[in-house]
Amino acid sequence: MSQNTDFEKAVKTGRPPNVKTIFPNSKALIVTGKYIDLAMLEKGKAICMAANGRNSLVIRGILQAAQRANAAVIIEIAKSEGGANAYCAVNYWNIAKYVDALCNELNITIPVAIHADHYGIKNEKDVAAAKTEIPTLFEAGMTSIAIDASHMPDDKNLIASLELYPFVPKWAGFETEVGEIKGKEGLSTVEEARFLIRGLNAHGIFPNWIALNNGSTHGIEASDQGIQVELTKQIHDALEKYRVSGAQHGTSGNNSDRLRQIARETRTTKANVATALQMISWGLEVNDYGNARLDGEGNFIKVKDEGVTEEMWAEMAAHAKSKELKGGNYKKLNLPFENKLLGQPKEIRERMAKRVEDFAYNMFVNVLNVQDTAPIVIDAILRTGSCDPGPRAERIENPDDWTPEKIAERAVSIAGDKGPTGDFDD
Repeated sequence: MSQNTDFEKAVKTGRPPNVKTIFPNSKALIVTGKYIDLAMLEKGKAICMAANGRNSLVIRGILQAAQRANAAVIIEIAKSEGGANAYCAVNYWNIAKYVDALCNELNITIPVAIHADHYGIKNEKDVAAAKTEIPTLFEAGMTSIAIDASHMPDDKNLIASLELYPFVPKWAGFETEVGEIKGKEGLSTVEEARFLIRGLNAHGIFPNWIALNNGSTHGIEASDQGIQVELTKQIHDALEKYRVSGAQHGTSGNNSDRLRQIARETRTTKANVATALQMISWGLEVNDYGNARLDGEGNFIKVKDEGVTEEMWAEMAAHAKSKELKGGNYKKLNLPFENKLLGQPKEIRERMAKRVEDFAYNMFVNVLNVQDTAPIVIDAILRTGSCDPGPRAERIENPDDWTPEKIAERAVSIAGDKGPTGDFDD
């Protein structure tokens, strides 16, 4: 059977029901995040890039790179980036439309999952609101979600996840998180991670991914502290029997060697990349892993004739200065400038996307080891004959041991430094 025929069959059987409803005539292979996780495990030592599409040209470049590498990919947006109080024009409710349209326009024939990243829950009020909002994300085309209540105490984190999981379709990819991410401070522990996963397992919830506070930071990484690979490995090993993979956040702040080490030595199958892709699309000077360089005065360095026009960058920098935006907070330029970026000449838009494509392709092939994972997903869909490969794990914990009262009692004994508060949503 030809690869083309296999792809067409996968489109018919592998797309979740919400995707079929929204895009009935589409030729895009939009799949549950479950299949992506399985493909990375089957290939081995492979980590799928979960690319934050802060602007539509980033999404275009990522899809082109994935097609070129014959790789499965995840396109995502976080709550801070694309939620109700977003700083990006791409959001939870339109990202699937961007992905589907671009896949059809560009003849993309690799599988793509669409992930609602860092769906943040910080208090009981957020839990109540999420019961209404989460279904709307799937109605809009999401195929995977990260419910992140890690800003709350361990028992509240678990209980919030238990309350909200019924609002996630059974076929969807699911990510959970322990330890609010805050760089080198307040690192996650084996005890915290096991508490969360055991409690979920007892209630028949089997996450595809767990994200850890393992030394990652979001935005621009100034130090070389980076991801703690040994800590990550210890936690993943402790969770082995629960068959949950790792999701690595803050990837932009770590060099290629460290990312290769994560792929080799841990059970990580998903790595979020956000800030790097934004900066690359704009045409800023970056190091080998996408961290933007600063000049002697602390300003970003624009590479001539790459990314946006010099005139556009001058306007963006002036706007940032007027709003007192510095460093990572340049992310807040996305919303006011999206339409201006799309109003640039075609050759400028194309070079923005191409710069993202080239960076991502190198990561896919030379760092994350995801080349040729697309056929693995397609073969799995054809074998399963369904949009849902089912759970990878089974219940091994007793639900009677994980009632709300017992969860609260167990949480008292957990020792974990939560570190200082901060803005770590993306």
